[in-house]
Amino acid sequence: MIEETSAGIVLFRREESKILFLLLHYPSGHWDFVKGKMEKGEDIHQTAIRETKEETGITDIMFMDNFEEWIEYNFQYQGELVHKKVVFFLAETKTKEVKISHEHINFTWMDYTTSMEKTTFDNAKTVLTKAQILISKTL
Repeated sequence: MIEETSAGIVLFRREESKILFLLLHYPSGHWDFVKGKMEKGEDIHQTAIRETKEETGITDIMFMDNFEEWIEYNFQYQGELVHKKVVFFLAETKTKEVKISHEHINFTWMDYTTSMEKTTFDNAKTVLTKAQILISKTL
């Protein structure tokens, strides 16, 4: 079994009185947050920052304290079983414009309720709910 670690960010921005979350549309059809594999010599924060820049063009991110959510899952890749661990941080941006990479089909900014409907995987929905709870405590 292959072991992989990735890092990502539940990215949000404020628009008037609304909180909007960024979701990316992956070629396999699902909607999820920014994330990607750790590269040699990186820590998890550096990976999350690099992946956000590569996948969205966004560089102005401010991490929220007390948010580090780990998920794990298995999938098949070229006939091999992969065990993946992903850590998600929560961060705010003031940037509205997204320049998606070749790794994605589309993106959207959505409020919490709509994001919950759009997000594909249950583990991502759990992370999103925890993010919403923390944000609502800081408002």
